[in-house]
Amino acid sequence: MPLSRLGMSTASTSSRVPMREKSIESKLAAEVRRRGGLAPKFVSPGLDGVPDRLILLPGGKAAFAELKAPGKTLRPLQAVRKRQLEALGFRVFVIDNTEQIGGVLDELSAP
Repeated sequence: MPLSRLGMSTASTSSRVPMREKSIESKLAAEVRRRGGLAPKFVSPGLDGVPDRLILLPGGKAAFAELKAPGKTLRPLQAVRKRQLEALGFRVFVIDNTEQIGGVLDELSAP
């Protein structure tokens, strides 16, 4: 049913559309590329709950990123995988807002 028939205009709802995880993920990948790095999708058959992306920056800087829609939290298995990777010495960032991307990449790039 069209929004106008529900008593809502499309203009009033467009400003309230929440940011989607996919949008945050694409902005992360674009910013990593802009900084000369790669952000490949991380898929591990047989090992569920792994982070969404690898972040690979110049100078051998590497981390994992789990992308979430704003306000969403890790599922229990994702939290387990995050702790496992961190116990191995890897950084794992949970990003749920595009404003976090620059800070995460700056932190990862720091000497």
